[in-house]
Amino acid sequence: MPAAGPEIRETISLLLTVKNEAASLPTLLPSIREQSRLPDELIIIDGGSDDGTYETLLAFAAERSRRGAGFRVLVEQLTGANISQGRNAAVARSRGSILAITDAGVVLPEDWLENITAPLRKDREWDVVSGFFHALPQNSFELALSAVTLPLSHEINRQRFLPSSRSIALRRSAWERVGGYPEWLDYGEDLILDLRLRARGARFLFLPTASVGYRPRKNLPEYGRQYFRYARGDGKANLWPMRHAVRYSVYLLLTPALIYLGIFLHGVFFLLLLLGALLYLGPLYRRLPALAKRNPGLQLWQRCFAWFWVAPLRAYGDLAKMLGYPLGWWWRLRHRPPPWRP
Repeated sequence: MPAAGPEIRETISLLLTVKNEAASLPTLLPSIREQSRLPDELIIIDGGSDDGTYETLLAFAAERSRRGAGFRVLVEQLTGANISQGRNAAVARSRGSILAITDAGVVLPEDWLENITAPLRKDREWDVVSGFFHALPQNSFELALSAVTLPLSHEINRQRFLPSSRSIALRRSAWERVGGYPEWLDYGEDLILDLRLRARGARFLFLPTASVGYRPRKNLPEYGRQYFRYARGDGKANLWPMRHAVRYSVYLLLTPALIYLGIFLHGVFFLLLLLGALLYLGPLYRRLPALAKRNPGLQLWQRCFAWFWVAPLRAYGDLAKMLGYPLGWWWRLRHRPPPWRP
């Protein structure tokens, strides 16, 4: 990152959208309270929780008010709002010139807000700071799922990286330039925001040190629903059609063809299938040692057992995507959402 000049006085709004996150709030809220640089305001929009999330947030806001938190806390419930609508509502209710956005299910290191806003506070060159996220697995399943779903920072192409709204900061002027998040889209909304910003010439800085801790899904149903919804969002927004086409081709055409040829023609086709699987899964297995090293609380047997989870988890996630994408595509045909490309 280039040398920065003197800090420019900016107001910082920390924005968060939640729904039924009672289990994750006991770690998330203290991590907000303990930031080395506190926001000027915290805006939380609840999408209609029925598990005590909203009540917990109200209690947190009341406690901050009693103790003189040093920053404004606003909690509002918008029942039925999707995540895009919730994020836009949070921005609309905020006052900051810098918007720092995170998500439920994460833990913020104490220097996260200071790090992710520093380039915007010290240098007018940047419009968006792309933070990152690191895995906090608790068992062998979550360790393997981390390897399957979360890239490591050194794997990222800095020029092309599209930040998740788990960890991002941007100028309000940049958000206004693109009209915010697409409210017709329930999943994948942060990618559309990123693509719109890039298309409008926003200047991105990738800052992997501004990384939030993220615990992967705890079981197969949660993981399946997550990636089904991601792929359905891709279909709704017509994102990555070639990537999805390749996945269908590999699973529905190439793999059955190689198995058939291996059985009825020559065993060398099984070797080709094995080689393809190794090329596909190899990068995921290479992540495991680094992930295990960063999470020393996992026992040796958990680290070893994670190796057996990687391949079936990747196949399961691909299946969830293959089911979700056509439903999103069909939704797009019926509803014809507005074009999101500038």
